[in-house]
Amino acid sequence: MEGKQVAVLVPTTILAQQHYETFKERFSGYPINIQVLSRFRSRKEQNETIKGIRQGTVDIVIGTHRLLSQDLIFKDLGLLIVDEEQRFGVTHKEKLKRLKTNVDVLTLTATPIPRTLHMSMLGVRDLSVIETPPENRFPVQTYVVEYSQTLVRESIERELARGGQVYYLYNRVQGIQEMASQITALVPDARVGIGHGQMSETELEKTILDFLDGEYDVLVSTSIIETGVDIPNVNTLIVHDADKMGLSQLYQLRGRVGRSNRIAYAYFTYQRDKVLTEVAEKRLQSIKEFTELGSGFKIAMRDLSIRGAGNLLGAEQHGFIASVGFDLYSQMLAEEIQKRKVSMLGEKEEPDKAWNTTLDLGIDAYLPSDYIYDSIQKIEIYKKVAVVSSFTDVTELEDELLDRFGELPPAVISLLAVARLKSMEKCMVLMG
Repeated sequence: MEGKQVAVLVPTTILAQQHYETFKERFSGYPINIQVLSRFRSRKEQNETIKGIRQGTVDIVIGTHRLLSQDLIFKDLGLLIVDEEQRFGVTHKEKLKRLKTNVDVLTLTATPIPRTLHMSMLGVRDLSVIETPPENRFPVQTYVVEYSQTLVRESIERELARGGQVYYLYNRVQGIQEMASQITALVPDARVGIGHGQMSETELEKTILDFLDGEYDVLVSTSIIETGVDIPNVNTLIVHDADKMGLSQLYQLRGRVGRSNRIAYAYFTYQRDKVLTEVAEKRLQSIKEFTELGSGFKIAMRDLSIRGAGNLLGAEQHGFIASVGFDLYSQMLAEEIQKRKVSMLGEKEEPDKAWNTTLDLGIDAYLPSDYIYDSIQKIEIYKKVAVVSSFTDVTELEDELLDRFGELPPAVISLLAVARLKSMEKCMVLMG
């Protein structure tokens, strides 16, 4: 470890405790001092840990946002591990930036948020994908279905019959008590607990710990269970109104089950006879499509295509990005990163041998409003046009437009023709 210290930052106290126990087990044969900062430790124990961090006697410390406090000073921090980065707010991330100075950072997530993924694709961050699942794990059996009380009753009874437990996600605090009562009426033998974000932290932690200890058969909760609490005995998940949730969120929720050698089941439900939006349909289709183990990266890529990359520069666009546009900014950023990499390696940069060709075609090339009415869909298509790199890409985009929006009007045909011209990377010979 070269005498450096390691900090592991996690979003919840329970997860901090679980990581602490895992780290203690994994490093039991090594002379490494591992500590945890959480409310599960007394004030005296916390003060001793803080003192050890300052003096350098603590090698690895695991904790929540308490690690970002100003009174916590590391003697020589070398590595910061952030678990589930997307769960930290803007304020915490600003503190993280100060902590990251001259420190190696490893960010862990099953599904990176689109902005983080796009930064990795550009080269701002290095990206490693672990595709090999843990031993004796099975893909979660995933169903996207209309909600029915029969489905709820049968799925809960089936899980309880094999000695397991159930997550029931109901993402509205208002009405969660009524939903728990409905489940109790449907399955009278089930012991039902409730957890949501408006409970005090102590009360919420007690509920989850009781569920972990088997005091409840069914936990009706909001999306607080999204963050990686590991309860191997929970192998059935029912999500109420799944069409109202994001794709990465759905994938994270599904990851709460199937954490043992039992086959797990996930039911993503929507209200009967409800007309789903196009985006909601895409999300539900994606969660149903990507069921194999280790498919988080594919889910993140699909989320990137559905939502877009977001803002790389924070809450607002600073400097010139608003003027040059996102795609051009991304291209400029990628080119600058490549130059820096070449400079760091001491290599001579290859001159750009491509011709810079400017064409004034004098034609209308755009997406008319009477062809694609929705502005978000328009932006999605324009982004795809901006990044095409071959005739094949343009042909696939043309097929998609025909399939989704019908026959192409002249302005769209011209737009695709321009895209074909742009995809010619080296040089172009015009013959007329």
